[in-house]
Amino acid sequence: MSNDLNELLVQSDETVQALLADGAPQDQNFVIEHHLASADFTKLEKAAVELVKAGYHVDDADEFELEDDSRWYAFVAVSEVVLDAKILALQTKEVATIADLAGVDYDGWGTYFGDDDEEE
Repeated sequence: MSNDLNELLVQSDETVQALLADGAPQDQNFVIEHHLASADFTKLEKAAVELVKAGYHVDDADEFELEDDSRWYAFVAVSEVVLDAKILALQTKEVATIADLAGVDYDGWGTYFGDDDEEE
C-alpha cells in the first residue's frame, strides 16, 4: 500500500486555507481526525499501535461492508492543534508514513467547524 503523499499534502493545505477563508480562528485548537482504513484488520491494528506511540488518540475501529460485499475496517487517529499548514503537513507526513509501513489506506484528515446545530 502506498499513499500519495504529494496529493495528501495538497489536500491538507487546501483544507487549511478553506477553513481559514470560512472564518475559522487561526489561534484556536481544532480536533483533527486522520482517517485510516484497510481490509486487513491486523494491518490496521499495527498502524493504530504506531500512531498511539506517536502521540495520537486512536478510536476503536469500525467495520463496514462495501458494495462488492468485501469487509473493511477504519478508525480515526485524533490530535488537537491549531490550523497551521506547517503543523498539519508534518502530521500528514507522519500519518502517511505509518500507514505506508503498516500497509493501510490513509485518505487525509478532517475537522469540525461551524454551528453544531447546522444542517449539512
